Amino acid sequence: MQQFIKSVPILIWALCATIASAAEITLDDLTQIPKADVIILGEVHDNALHHQGQAKAIQAIQPSAVVFEMLTPEQAAKITPALLEDATALETTLNWQATGWPDFALYYPLFAALQGTNIKGAARPKSEVRRAFAEGAAAVFGEQSPRFGLTNPLPADQLITRINAQYDAHCAAMPREMMKGMVEAQRFRDAIFAETILAALKDHGAPVILITGTGHGRTDWGVPALLRLAEPNLRITSLAFLETPIDANPPFDLWLETKPAERPDPCLTFK
Repeated sequence: MQQFIKSVPILIWALCATIASAAEITLDDLTQIPKADVIILGEVHDNALHHQGQAKAIQAIQPSAVVFEMLTPEQAAKITPALLEDATALETTLNWQATGWPDFALYYPLFAALQGTNIKGAARPKSEVRRAFAEGAAAVFGEQSPRFGLTNPLPADQLITRINAQYDAHCAAMPREMMKGMVEAQRFRDAIFAETILAALKDHGAPVILITGTGHGRTDWGVPALLRLAEPNLRITSLAFLETPIDANPPFDLWLETKPAERPDPCLTFK
């Protein structure tokens, strides 16, 4: 990791526009994230430290809107200021246990930090994601697909890299030939997240925060890349909360490393 900029003050980082590699930061730096139109806060979903860090960033940034990967538009519309103050009532209203996301107690610090902020949901029905798997992202996303690059075939090397990543993420428990469909499903979801962010910017102004998994925050092919295709002049910062050391230049603008969450072997699910 010696090649990375470690513990650099974030305000200094913001002034150094010529820096090409990602900057490593600490939890203490989250109060000094550079100003941007869009800030993507990528997480490992079941890591409490990541959610605490995201909440700290939200409080410092004071966004006009926060987009959640975890919420549908209908769920987000049910959230009121009073509900944000009552964890039990909010969990019940969102029917969180039925969503399949980790324990609500992990996420509640985020919601508690949202008073006065517009809340947007970017989750789509599983049926649409399954269609994207089978038919391709562009077929499901519709006429705005070219705006987000969905009608363009992925470069061969990127496609192979993404197929391999999906294969590993699914513990080699599914046929490799199915992973191209997984990549298309991810492209579809990235485009939905980008579209939701742009709508929030139009309705509420900047800055807008996206809460999502780290994979969606990749600057090379995730939500930031699609946003730059659609709106090249946007100022975008992608910050990734990670659990494992990085040995190569990470595809994020900022990143920090925390202790891993204690969890059983995720591959046991596939077995």
